[in-house]
Parts: sequence; structure tokens; C-alpha cells
Amino acid sequence: MIQEGSAYLLCVENSGYETALEKRKVYLRVPDSVGFDENLVRVIDESGESYLYPAEYFVALTIPPAAVSAFEDLQA
Repeated sequence: MIQEGSAYLLCVENSGYETALEKRKVYLRVPDSVGFDENLVRVIDESGESYLYPAEYFVALTIPPAAVSAFEDLQA
């Protein structure tokens, strides 16, 4: 299960959302406590907008401090 504070998520499944999500791509998680309670996560997808997706489609990543700057462009 994805922890509520996880900021970066790796997409491991995209069935039904092939145009919105790319497998093996890292997505920025947007806080959404209502979605979290429903086992959904909100991410900024390929459209550039944030939408809710099944949490089981993602794995939380722990980014080492030395690599955080490489992921900053995901927040744009």
C-alpha cells in the first residue's frame, strides 16, 4: 500500500488508462485525502492535469537526497 506522504510514484500498470499513464514512468503524487481513503492516488498524468487512479497501479519511490533535484521538473 502507498503511504499517504509518498511524493513520487512509479507506474506499474495502466490497463484502461493507456493514453493517460505510461508504465515505468515516475509521476508526482498530488495530495488527496478523499482519494487516499478510497484506495486511489492523484497524479499529474500525461495530459498535464491531476486525476485519481487506482493505488495498485503505482509503487511509491524513495528518492535519495542526492537525486531529488533530478525530479524537480515533475512538479511543473
